[in-house]
Amino acid sequence: MSLYLRLAWRNIWRHRRRTLIVALAIGITMWMMIMYDGLIGGFQQAIYGNAIKVLGGNIQVHAVGYSEKAAQTPLLALPDPQGIVQAALAQPQVVAASQRIITGGLASSREGAFAVSITGVEPEKELPVSLVGQKVVEGRYLTADDRDVVYIGKGLATAMGVGVGDRFTLAGRATHDQMRSRTMTVVGIYDIGMSDIEKRTIYMSLGEAQDLYGMSGQVTEVAISLKQIGQEPGVIRALKSSLPNVEFASWQTSFPELESTINAKGQAMEIFSLIMLVIVGIGILNLLLMAVFERTREIGVLGAIGLKPGQISLLFVLEGAMMGLVGAAFGMVLGLLFNLLLSRVGLDYSAFSSMTTYTALISGRIYSTLGTEKMLGHVLAVLIISILASFYPAHEASQQEPAKSLHYV
Repeated sequence: MSLYLRLAWRNIWRHRRRTLIVALAIGITMWMMIMYDGLIGGFQQAIYGNAIKVLGGNIQVHAVGYSEKAAQTPLLALPDPQGIVQAALAQPQVVAASQRIITGGLASSREGAFAVSITGVEPEKELPVSLVGQKVVEGRYLTADDRDVVYIGKGLATAMGVGVGDRFTLAGRATHDQMRSRTMTVVGIYDIGMSDIEKRTIYMSLGEAQDLYGMSGQVTEVAISLKQIGQEPGVIRALKSSLPNVEFASWQTSFPELESTINAKGQAMEIFSLIMLVIVGIGILNLLLMAVFERTREIGVLGAIGLKPGQISLLFVLEGAMMGLVGAAFGMVLGLLFNLLLSRVGLDYSAFSSMTTYTALISGRIYSTLGTEKMLGHVLAVLIISILASFYPAHEASQQEPAKSLHYV
């Protein structure tokens, strides 16, 4: 086999210009795929990272049975929440773990009644990892001692016609499906650039939520924030062993439409890349087919010295595979260098942050990842298409009659 490899390597450089053209086409295609993977990784880190800060953690822990009634935000008390927090903080990937109460209700003012999600939080624990807490535009954020005050979004404040210091009636569902209402004062307003979330989410201190909704000393959720996206499965596995009687949910289940949107874009790019590779494969086929006619006498010599048709065919297939690998290697180097540059300097995306709801979560620049997650798959795709493109020229070469080929002029 080493002899065939040496012959194939020599042969692809006999016509250096044509080989470089094909390798360049493959390399550019490979570069585009790796570049896109890196940019998508950067977008995911930027959007998902900030989405998690809005959501309240990479992982949410609930009582057993919560997922079946999640649409109704049931007030199921979580067993031993302090133990859950301590177990979570013992994991090296965890940066914060806080207790919450989440219920549904209505916020009413002279402008009308608005359905809202009411969230009781531990303000001091959540502030370092909460985008909502960090985006105060009027007033202030909550404190643990706050009573009869709420922290609302700019979208809701505009819709209700209220500002800092104004009061409105807030009714929320307590235990046993009772409705409890209280007049609350707006202590602060946040703006995250996502009016849909701002209109439907109201925050208050955990102590206030426990008193108001009949859950003294109890919570419905522990929100866990991690150092990096992608660590969720490992942390959940580690916690399940010590916390068997609770349910775990990750950000993917809370933002399914966001994940499906980015996945759909990734699939579209993969289809586009495959089409480009097929076009490049046609170039390989053309190059090798020309080589068959140009090297007729050489093929005759190979047959005369004893190479069988299958061995001659193998030689041409190896040439196609090598051209594909040379192009793939060039594209990998180019793509990694490009992504490394973007990971340092970033790509300014602030001008496009208002294009969609979720791109509003992007603040400033996008920093690309290296895009190595799918690199092996891209290389295999290039190799397979290169080999497939080589089959017909290889078959034509193997069918040459040595006696006739040696007399070819």
